[in-house]
Amino acid sequence: MTEAAKNPSLISAWHAHVYYDPKDPESRARAATLRDAVAARFAARMGSWHDVPVGPHPGAMYQIAFAPELFATLAPFLMLNRAGLTVLLHPETGRPRDDHTLHAAWLGAVLPLRTQTLPETEG
Repeated sequence: MTEAAKNPSLISAWHAHVYYDPKDPESRARAATLRDAVAARFAARMGSWHDVPVGPHPGAMYQIAFAPELFATLAPFLMLNRAGLTVLLHPETGRPRDDHTLHAAWLGAVLPLRTQTLPETEG
């Protein structure tokens, strides 16, 4: 039996997680350059730097949170300017586990997430 198509209007926001190596000054510098470029061009919310794994994320990263209306310009910007960094791009639909796995797109290497930390639904 085929599942009904999901309506993209379920997406309330987008997150991009930019991964870097905190022990490599060049990696962190590339992450900072990308962060500054996004902040200068987009009305996105820049999350804190996390030099250690947090939540489902396997390594150091920061989050960029943005409205669905920015996807068409911000996602391609990340694709073209990630400077070799890995980026996890996922929607926010109220289903964190699905959003980070089934609905996610990776720019660069696919990293193993700790999905056991993610609830199936918010709340």
